[in-house]
Amino acid sequence: METFPNVFQPASDGILGKEYELKGKWGDQVFRNSNPIILEVGCGKGEYTVGLACLYPDKNFIGIDIKGARMWKGAKYAVENKISNAIFVRTYAEMLESLFAQGEVAEIWITFPDPQMSKVRKRLTGTRFLSIYKKILCPSGTIHLKTDSPFLYRYTCELLKANHLQEIVNTDNLYECGLGDPPLSLKIVSIKTFYEQQWLSRGKQIKYIHFSLQGADTLYEPDVEIEKDDYKSTHH
Repeated sequence: METFPNVFQPASDGILGKEYELKGKWGDQVFRNSNPIILEVGCGKGEYTVGLACLYPDKNFIGIDIKGARMWKGAKYAVENKISNAIFVRTYAEMLESLFAQGEVAEIWITFPDPQMSKVRKRLTGTRFLSIYKKILCPSGTIHLKTDSPFLYRYTCELLKANHLQEIVNTDNLYECGLGDPPLSLKIVSIKTFYEQQWLSRGKQIKYIHFSLQGADTLYEPDVEIEKDDYKSTHH
């Protein structure tokens, strides 16, 4: 990982409660352009980060994950195929505020995260993380969630409802949602991770929500009981 020019590995104790040296400078000093920056939080093997970078060469993509062994695959592919608008940062999602300035990020992708059914503080669409995302997203910034977990999908729907957040797209069956000619954000259906293909082959439905945090000064957890998944979800 240390030999890849597209991988950054800031030490956790060096940025906790501090500002990383590239905070607010990713466009100028790393990508060398002013294109929008899109994060994939929990990027796993980097399939989505690289796939999106290929689909949208006029945008910059950053994959975030703490597990370097997984991230290595995407980073290596990007280097070998000269994909200059995709980089990777090995860190915890809790550190995002130390890495990115207010308004520096245009969009956030959360693809097939662990639903964390018993630990709301670790849930990547929970109020704890949404509050972090809000601090680094630009005013028009949006969030995409793609999941195979009925629990996480229902939880996120309830959270959006409880906080009156705008749903741009919401479907519990992405590949059979009948949207016709999809908007730009849905052209991503052509990207399927390894585990996503496994779940689709087993008949599992993929859920997708694209939403905005605009107008949410204070975020509240939904006060509802949500049925837990009856199968173990596998994540990238």
